[in-house]
Amino acid sequence: MNERNPLDYRPCVGIMLVNEEGQVFVGKRIDNREGDWWQMPQGGVDKGEEPSDAAYRELEEETGATRDDVELITRLDSEIFYDLPSELKGKLWGGKYIGQRQIWYLARFTGTDDDINLEAHDPAEFCEWKWVEAETLPDLIVPFKRAVYSEVVNGFRDDINL
Repeated sequence: MNERNPLDYRPCVGIMLVNEEGQVFVGKRIDNREGDWWQMPQGGVDKGEEPSDAAYRELEEETGATRDDVELITRLDSEIFYDLPSELKGKLWGGKYIGQRQIWYLARFTGTDDDINLEAHDPAEFCEWKWVEAETLPDLIVPFKRAVYSEVVNGFRDDINL
Protein backbone atom coordinates (compact mmCIF):
# COMPACT_ATOMS: atom_id res chain seq x y z
CA MET A 1 0.00 0.00 0.00
CA ASN A 2 1.24 3.46 -0.87
CA GLU A 3 1.58 5.61 2.27
CA ARG A 4 0.88 9.31 1.92
CA ASN A 5 3.18 11.94 3.39
CA PRO A 6 0.87 14.40 5.22
CA LEU A 7 3.33 17.23 4.49
CA ASP A 8 2.52 16.85 0.77
CA TYR A 9 -1.13 17.69 1.45
CA ARG A 10 -2.65 21.03 2.37
CA PRO A 11 -4.27 20.92 5.82
CA CYS A 12 -7.93 21.75 5.40
CA VAL A 13 -11.35 21.55 7.03
CA GLY A 14 -14.68 20.80 5.40
CA ILE A 15 -18.11 21.45 6.85
CA MET A 16 -21.32 19.59 6.12
CA LEU A 17 -23.83 22.25 7.19
CA VAL A 18 -27.34 20.82 7.61
CA ASN A 19 -30.60 22.66 8.16
CA GLU A 20 -33.50 21.51 10.33
CA GLU A 21 -34.86 19.40 7.44
CA GLY A 22 -31.54 17.53 7.20
CA GLN A 23 -30.64 19.17 3.89
CA VAL A 24 -27.05 20.20 3.20
CA PHE A 25 -25.72 23.61 2.16
CA VAL A 26 -23.82 23.71 -1.15
CA GLY A 27 -22.41 26.64 -3.05
CA LYS A 28 -21.45 27.09 -6.68
CA ARG A 29 -17.85 28.29 -6.85
CA ILE A 30 -17.46 31.76 -8.29
CA ASP A 31 -14.51 30.57 -10.41
CA ASN A 32 -16.66 27.86 -12.00
CA ARG A 33 -19.80 29.73 -13.12
CA GLU A 34 -19.87 27.82 -16.40
CA GLY A 35 -19.79 24.38 -14.78
CA ASP A 36 -22.54 22.86 -12.71
CA TRP A 37 -20.36 21.81 -9.78
CA TRP A 38 -21.42 22.53 -6.21
CA GLN A 39 -19.46 22.06 -3.03
CA MET A 40 -19.74 22.27 0.73
CA PRO A 41 -17.79 24.96 2.58
CA GLN A 42 -14.13 24.10 3.06
CA GLY A 43 -10.79 25.79 3.38
CA GLY A 44 -7.28 25.75 4.71
CA VAL A 45 -6.24 25.62 8.34
CA ASP A 46 -3.93 28.51 9.18
CA LYS A 47 -0.66 27.80 10.98
CA GLY A 48 -1.36 27.44 14.71
CA GLU A 49 -5.15 27.46 14.19
CA GLU A 50 -7.32 24.79 15.77
CA PRO A 51 -9.31 22.89 13.12
CA SER A 52 -12.64 23.67 14.82
CA ASP A 53 -11.79 27.39 14.76
CA ALA A 54 -10.89 27.05 11.07
CA ALA A 55 -14.28 25.43 10.47
CA TYR A 56 -16.12 28.36 12.06
CA ARG A 57 -13.93 30.87 10.20
CA GLU A 58 -14.44 29.18 6.83
CA LEU A 59 -18.19 28.96 7.37
CA GLU A 60 -18.39 32.65 8.14
CA GLU A 61 -16.15 33.62 5.20
CA GLU A 62 -17.99 31.47 2.68
CA THR A 63 -21.60 31.60 3.91
CA GLY A 64 -21.87 34.57 6.27
CA ALA A 65 -23.12 32.21 9.01
CA THR A 66 -21.50 33.07 12.34
CA ARG A 67 -20.86 30.93 15.42
CA ASP A 68 -24.26 32.10 16.68
CA ASP A 69 -25.91 30.48 13.62
CA VAL A 70 -24.08 27.15 13.80
CA GLU A 71 -23.60 24.26 16.20
CA LEU A 72 -20.74 21.84 15.54
CA ILE A 73 -22.16 18.34 16.10
CA THR A 74 -19.29 15.96 15.42
CA ARG A 75 -16.32 15.34 13.18
CA LEU A 76 -15.05 12.35 11.26
CA ASP A 77 -12.51 10.25 13.14
CA SER A 78 -9.75 10.56 10.55
CA GLU A 79 -8.61 12.93 7.84
CA ILE A 80 -9.67 12.34 4.26
CA PHE A 81 -6.96 12.76 1.63
CA TYR A 82 -7.41 13.54 -2.02
CA ASP A 83 -4.95 14.16 -4.83
CA LEU A 84 -5.31 16.95 -7.33
CA PRO A 85 -5.72 15.87 -10.95
CA SER A 86 -2.46 16.12 -12.91
CA GLU A 87 -3.58 19.27 -14.76
CA LEU A 88 -3.90 21.14 -11.43
CA LYS A 89 -0.78 19.88 -9.66
CA GLY A 90 1.79 22.63 -9.37
CA LYS A 91 -0.80 25.33 -10.12
CA LEU A 92 -2.75 25.62 -6.85
CA TRP A 93 -1.37 26.74 -3.48
CA GLY A 94 1.88 27.89 -5.02
CA GLY A 95 2.65 24.35 -6.15
CA LYS A 96 3.45 23.36 -2.56
CA TYR A 97 0.87 20.56 -2.23
CA ILE A 98 -0.31 17.64 -4.36
CA GLY A 99 -3.74 17.56 -2.74
CA GLN A 100 -5.55 18.16 0.51
CA ARG A 101 -6.00 16.36 3.81
CA GLN A 102 -9.33 17.35 5.24
CA ILE A 103 -10.92 17.17 8.66
CA TRP A 104 -14.67 17.07 8.13
CA TYR A 105 -17.22 18.50 10.57
CA LEU A 106 -20.95 18.09 10.72
CA ALA A 107 -22.69 21.30 11.80
CA ARG A 108 -26.32 22.15 12.40
CA PHE A 109 -27.47 25.47 10.94
CA THR A 110 -29.59 27.19 13.58
CA GLY A 111 -30.07 30.47 11.72
CA THR A 112 -32.43 31.37 8.91
CA ASP A 113 -31.80 31.51 5.19
CA ASP A 114 -31.59 35.30 5.58
CA ASP A 115 -28.40 34.76 7.62
CA ILE A 116 -26.66 33.33 4.54
CA ASN A 117 -24.55 36.05 2.91
CA LEU A 118 -22.22 34.90 0.15
CA GLU A 119 -20.59 38.34 0.07
CA ALA A 120 -19.64 38.31 3.76
CA HIS A 121 -15.98 38.01 2.80
CA ASP A 122 -14.03 39.59 -0.03
CA PRO A 123 -13.37 37.86 -2.30
CA ALA A 124 -16.51 35.75 -2.28
CA GLU A 125 -16.09 32.05 -2.94
CA PHE A 126 -19.64 31.18 -4.05
CA CYS A 127 -21.96 32.90 -6.51
CA GLU A 128 -25.08 30.79 -5.73
CA TRP A 129 -26.20 28.47 -2.96
CA LYS A 130 -28.95 25.97 -2.20
CA TRP A 131 -29.99 23.20 0.19
CA VAL A 132 -29.75 19.64 -1.18
CA GLU A 133 -30.32 16.10 -0.01
CA ALA A 134 -27.11 14.59 1.38
CA GLU A 135 -27.17 11.53 -0.86
CA THR A 136 -26.92 13.78 -3.96
CA LEU A 137 -23.63 15.37 -2.85
CA PRO A 138 -21.22 13.03 -4.68
CA ASP A 139 -22.99 13.80 -7.97
CA LEU A 140 -22.71 17.58 -7.46
CA ILE A 141 -18.98 17.89 -6.75
CA VAL A 142 -16.15 17.96 -9.30
CA PRO A 143 -15.30 14.36 -10.26
CA PHE A 144 -11.91 14.20 -8.51
CA LYS A 145 -13.59 14.89 -5.13
CA ARG A 146 -16.48 12.41 -5.47
CA ALA A 147 -14.84 9.74 -3.31
CA VAL A 148 -14.32 12.36 -0.57
CA TYR A 149 -17.99 13.35 -0.64
CA SER A 150 -19.11 9.71 -0.59
CA GLU A 151 -16.95 9.12 2.48
CA VAL A 152 -18.31 12.24 4.19
CA VAL A 153 -21.94 11.29 3.50
CA ASN A 154 -21.33 7.74 4.74
CA GLY A 155 -19.44 8.99 7.78
CA PHE A 156 -22.22 11.33 8.89
CA ARG A 157 -25.17 9.20 7.71
CA ASP A 158 -26.36 8.27 11.20
CA ASP A 159 -25.97 11.83 12.50
CA ILE A 160 -28.08 13.50 9.81
CA ASN A 161 -30.81 10.87 9.80
CA LEU A 162 -30.27 9.56 6.27
